[in-house]
Order: sequence, then structure tokens, then C-alpha cells
Amino acid sequence: MARISGVDVPNHKQARIGLTYIFGIGNSRAARILGKAGVDPFAKIGTLDEDQLNSIRNVIEQEGEIEGDLRKDVSLNIKRLIEIQSYRGLRHRRSLPVRGQRTHTNARTRKGPRKGTVAGKKKATK
Repeated sequence: MARISGVDVPNHKQARIGLTYIFGIGNSRAARILGKAGVDPFAKIGTLDEDQLNSIRNVIEQEGEIEGDLRKDVSLNIKRLIEIQSYRGLRHRRSLPVRGQRTHTNARTRKGPRKGTVAGKKKATK
């Protein structure tokens, strides 16, 4: 496995797909990186030689934010929203959808599993 930016990229994947395993690199950014590095996007990662991998690493370094730095920035942005008590920060704090989605019937991913009703049960009488 090739190691790029602290991530093991699988050898059997094409270069354009393998780069998307790195946090912060999607399809379009991977294509742009491979174009700047002069590497065929459809070549398998395992077939690339060390010079090509080094050129990919150099382009990624020049482009900037990926992996740990990007994760840290995102978490700091969320903490800032919570601290200034903006509406979005309150939604983050309560683990509710942030971008205006409805919560009456959906949002189960963000809210978690349903809580069963406990109060409606009556005791049996003799």
C-alpha cells in the first residue's frame, strides 16, 4: 500500500479513486492533483513508481488543507459557533439538524433512535 499524507491508499484502486481515501480530497480535487503531478488518473496505485508518488505528495503539500489540519479546522469552527451561541451553534450542541431540515418526522440519524413511550401504560385491575 502506498502511504500518502499519513493514509494508506489501496494498491488495486485507480489513482483518481485512491486519492479520495484521504480526508479533504474528493473526485474533482483528485483529478486536479493528478493533472498537476502529470500522473495518469486511470493508472493503478500499485503500478506507480516512487517518483510519481513523490510528485503527488508534493502537489498535495502545496495545495494545503487535508487530513488532521482540516479536521482540526472544522472542529474549531463548530466550537466557535457554539461559544458565540449562534443558532447553528445551538443546533450543534443539541445534536439536531443544523441546516434547516425538518425534525417532526425525520432526522433520525442526527437525533438517534426513537425513545419509546413509557407513560401510556395502565396497570391491570383485579
